[in-house]
Amino acid sequence: MSVWRNLSERTVYENPWLRVNLADVELPDGRHLDHYVLRQRPVALATAVNEQGEVLLLWRHRFITDSWGWELAAGVVEDGESLEEAAAREMLEETGWRPGPLQHLLTVEPSNGLADGRHHIYWADRAEYVGHPEDDFESERREWVPLSAVPGLVAKGEIRSANAVAGLLMLHQIRGS
Repeated sequence: MSVWRNLSERTVYENPWLRVNLADVELPDGRHLDHYVLRQRPVALATAVNEQGEVLLLWRHRFITDSWGWELAAGVVEDGESLEEAAAREMLEETGWRPGPLQHLLTVEPSNGLADGRHHIYWADRAEYVGHPEDDFESERREWVPLSAVPGLVAKGEIRSANAVAGLLMLHQIRGS
């Protein structure tokens, strides 16, 4: 079996969102290597699909990659909060829409060769507009986009975030749009 074994780790940097650890890894052939590992808090994402077959998305800029794209409302799960509670909170804070009952769509590991982060994606088949989003700085705008347009938006590079690509393509598949 080709299994890499993590023999030990030590933290080299830490903040409230992540830890950077240095691991002593033993390869299947017995060699050792130092491998950096990002230890991250879980992330919860949420969106909704309305009666017109549109999905709620955020158009935002990411300074790290200097790119614009459609994304889902997302954020870290706070201590004592369930994944579903975090997803609902993030959607409300970032869009101004409160989701109806959330359903788990899928969980992805966006960078499992470097990080242990898991992103838990939820969706609802309805949402209620509560008001202007508390965290309006998170995005340039929030829009209901036809779910049928998702594959084309992915192909054009307008949906770039791995968690959004996976979640929206899955939602497109199960909703039959």
